[in-house]
Amino acid sequence: MEQCDDKLHVAVGHSPKKTATLLQWVFTHFKNKQIFLLHVHQPSTMIPTLLGKLPASQANPQVVSAYRIEEWEETKKILDKYMSLCRAAKVKAISVIGEADQVQKGIVDLVIRHNVRKLVIGTITENCLKVKRNSSKANYAAKNAPPFCEIWFIYKGKHIWTREASETPCCLSSRAQFEPTIAESLSCRSFLHDINEPLHSECLKSNSSRTTISMVPSEIIGMEATFSSKSSGCNSHGSPQHSARGYLDTHSVIEETINSELIEAKREANVATDKAFAELLKCKRLEVKVIEAISKVNSFESAHAREVELRKEAEDALRATVQEQQKLLDEKEETASELQRTMRSISLLGSCAHETNHRRDSAIDELSVIQASISNLRHEKQQIRRQKMEALRWLERWRSRGQVGAEQCNGVIGFAEEFPELAEFSLSDLQNATCNFSESFKIREGGYGSIYKGEMLGRTVAIRKLHPHNMQGSTEFHQEVQVLGSLQHPHLLTLLGVCPEAWSLVYEYLPNGSLQDYLFRKCSPLPLTWKIRARWIAEIATALCFLHSCKPETIIHGDLKLEIVLLDSSLSCKICEFGFSRMVTEESLYLPTFHFRTEPKGSFTYTDPEYQRTGVLTPKSDIYSFGLIILQLLTGRTPVGLAGEVRRAISCGKLSSILDSSAGEWHSVVATRLVELGLQCCQLNSRDRPELTSSLVRELEQLHVTEERPVPAFFLCPILQEIMHDPQVAADGFTYEGKAISEWLQNGHETSPMTNLKLDHLHLTPNHALRLAIQGWLCKS
Repeated sequence: MEQCDDKLHVAVGHSPKKTATLLQWVFTHFKNKQIFLLHVHQPSTMIPTLLGKLPASQANPQVVSAYRIEEWEETKKILDKYMSLCRAAKVKAISVIGEADQVQKGIVDLVIRHNVRKLVIGTITENCLKVKRNSSKANYAAKNAPPFCEIWFIYKGKHIWTREASETPCCLSSRAQFEPTIAESLSCRSFLHDINEPLHSECLKSNSSRTTISMVPSEIIGMEATFSSKSSGCNSHGSPQHSARGYLDTHSVIEETINSELIEAKREANVATDKAFAELLKCKRLEVKVIEAISKVNSFESAHAREVELRKEAEDALRATVQEQQKLLDEKEETASELQRTMRSISLLGSCAHETNHRRDSAIDELSVIQASISNLRHEKQQIRRQKMEALRWLERWRSRGQVGAEQCNGVIGFAEEFPELAEFSLSDLQNATCNFSESFKIREGGYGSIYKGEMLGRTVAIRKLHPHNMQGSTEFHQEVQVLGSLQHPHLLTLLGVCPEAWSLVYEYLPNGSLQDYLFRKCSPLPLTWKIRARWIAEIATALCFLHSCKPETIIHGDLKLEIVLLDSSLSCKICEFGFSRMVTEESLYLPTFHFRTEPKGSFTYTDPEYQRTGVLTPKSDIYSFGLIILQLLTGRTPVGLAGEVRRAISCGKLSSILDSSAGEWHSVVATRLVELGLQCCQLNSRDRPELTSSLVRELEQLHVTEERPVPAFFLCPILQEIMHDPQVAADGFTYEGKAISEWLQNGHETSPMTNLKLDHLHLTPNHALRLAIQGWLCKS
């Protein structure tokens, strides 16, 4: 094979196996040459989609674009393999890529565009005729490539045929001067004999042999002439017999030579005739095969036409099927949307019905609470009446004794006239009741006096004896008599009588001590549950609301704390020690001239900070002390710095960490509301503190009877069994928590978690109506 100094272009396709054989042939016959790999990318006309393969014009443009990118990526991968083969063979190679609807046209376009002079292309058969008819790329390249391009056709690593090139259109080679039929016959013969060298060299050899044979007569004539001249020369010098004999000898030699050459020529002619006959037989057989091939081509064309017709019918049927499927999908989406709207309506109706039932239950509960409150009020009213009647009877029995002398009557005439319901005792009565104020009868001793337990007329009483030498004690005495002598309330300590001679007050006896003792006592007779503590808070609020709403004068306790809240036998609260209280009108309540002249004897931590700055005592001062009591009952801790500690816990989201665990499991709603109220009451500025209104008191009374609201079943996720925050409707019609059903589907499940049936689709639809119902329920809870 003649090698060239120009660049060599090799047409490569999509088959790595065939192309590897082709490149191996090129590496062998064209060593140390720079090779250009020509490749034509043919875009696919059919695009694979979810509905099957569709024509590119009918498919989604985004799908087509994505598929085109994949095709180019595959083409680049194939060319990378070819470049790797070239690098492995240590051959310089450059890839040239074109794009065309038909590969053969693309190859010719690349040849023209890049002025390709030498091209190596693969073919698919060894038969010359099939190359012409079946190998469309080789046939098209051979016929339509520019004449200046020389093309080598390779099949399975063997050179089949070479299309010679002319350097210029006007300067043709000697082989190009033959007629096309001769060139085609030579090419066909070259295919049949599988010769690596061009067949025209044999033809030239055979022509030269025939030329040699045609030259024999002239040589013979020349030899005869030579012999004649020699004979004549000899005849002139020798004898005629010699000349004649020599001539005859020469002539016989010539004749033998001619005869042998004629016999050889005849033998060669016979051989040539046999070869020609054999070639004629081959041509006949080839003609038969050509006729058969033509008939096959005709049948193939008819089959192809039938296939095109059937394909068109199939495409029409597919198009109709796609349209019908799209129609069904539209109907399905419409049905799904209608089902979704129906489910929303059902869910909304269910939530409305549940809300109606809940409102009915709430109304029933409120009615029950109101009835219970009315019953409690009646009971308390009856209890007050009984206590009053009992106190009056006890007072009448006391007065009937006639033990009060004229001097004693003169000393207490003011109290008897002003508070006729109070008993008046002498010092001897109190001494007899307390064994002369024995230490064994002493209950408690304070800064302004002592409290003793005594027995008078078959009843246990508590006697508070003030120090007469203390000026504030006398003021406390008159203030206590003035407040408790004119008021009766279930949660205020009942004042039974007075002894001005001993500066003493006689109260009803409460056996369970104060809240301070009961809360911080290590061994309590009963556990202080959160319901009991919430009830205490409501009872204290009831008493304060009663004091602050008194007319015409508002009563301010001024010294509210755990120590002065006592517990009776049923663990009900009663407030005592009104010696530092004030009775003021609304006009003089916030006057700057009104000041609390006496200092509270209790703990400094319960005192209103605003009162400490201004000296003005207002109902909000009692509200501040009430807030500290609330926080103490919630936490079981001392009041020093308690409000700040609770605020820090709330800001960190650790409310449960500061609640008293001995109260049991706190109701979250009750604990949150009481902490909020306690912190509001403990505000440093009195304007930021709430007022104890009747509605607030009713709310506090209902807290200790609040029960957990049952969660509706359709608010719970079927998977997690928790209240849903992002309800999503799946294809099975059930509503799930969005995160739970998403994880279920992502784990490969295609069935319903409820029915175990296969889902029609994996799409989720938000259930907005149910989410709004859940949010409303949570807000009300």
